Amino acid sequence: MASAARSKIASSVFRKGLFKDKVAIVTGGGTGIGKGITKELLYLGCNVMIASRNPEKLEKGEAEIKAWLKKGNHHAQLETLPCNIRKEEEVQNLMINTVEKFGQLDFVVNNGGGQFISRAEDIKLKGWNAVVETNLTGTFLMCQGAYRHWMRDNGGSIVNILVDMWKGFPIMSHTGAARAGVDNLTKSLALEWVHSGVRINSVAPGSSIYSDTAAANYGNINIFDTIKETVPYHRLGTVEEISSIVCFLLSPGATFITGETIRADAGQSHYACPTLKIPAHDKIPPYSWQSEVNNDES
Repeated sequence: MASAARSKIASSVFRKGLFKDKVAIVTGGGTGIGKGITKELLYLGCNVMIASRNPEKLEKGEAEIKAWLKKGNHHAQLETLPCNIRKEEEVQNLMINTVEKFGQLDFVVNNGGGQFISRAEDIKLKGWNAVVETNLTGTFLMCQGAYRHWMRDNGGSIVNILVDMWKGFPIMSHTGAARAGVDNLTKSLALEWVHSGVRINSVAPGSSIYSDTAAANYGNINIFDTIKETVPYHRLGTVEEISSIVCFLLSPGATFITGETIRADAGQSHYACPTLKIPAHDKIPPYSWQSEVNNDES
């Protein structure tokens, strides 16, 4: 009961007002991890523009967060704007509207993305393109738009949200490939734009970060029970355990960090439990140079 009471009082491990009068864009900021990031930024005094391709999710998230703001007597402002990050003109409109509304743009959190479960042989080109364009191209357009419209002349900080794809991403190869591209993009842009005072980093949540939104994406498949078995902590992660890392990377405490990706997965990426069970087979027999010699001599 004591821990529950504390959670109602505190909304961040950081001091209140840390981001007072700062301005952030959070894509996908009305649901799941994005909503957690949005709420912590607001608690810390940051004005936030959340963007989403889905107007219904955006409207619902806006209502929930504004009710939370009112209840907690928080004074930071929340605005929303529908935006398909795959569309360059919509991204440009998002940047223009944010700067016009708030007068500046200090932070961008590229949380918006999407994928679906499928073996690679079953992915249609349309589905492949949709995932790559959303997760990779959309992230690029957001970074480029923020740089062109504000950060080139004023500096800023960008955080990209990835996934744990270092061991490959079987049954979601499209998003694994796209997010690996974002990891490299993070490194490239961090060096290209450092002279403008721009820092760019990434956070890679493990597949064990639970949210109602993430669970809904898998339909009737209770994938989190399976995932939990692969986590050394033997528990699922929370959206707050991601939002706190994002806020740290945006904060002055991370001034000397750029071009990096922080994995937040409770050591899951180092644990030797696969997420895909490979059936028994004998399709790749062992090789021995000795057998090759014997074959040549026969």
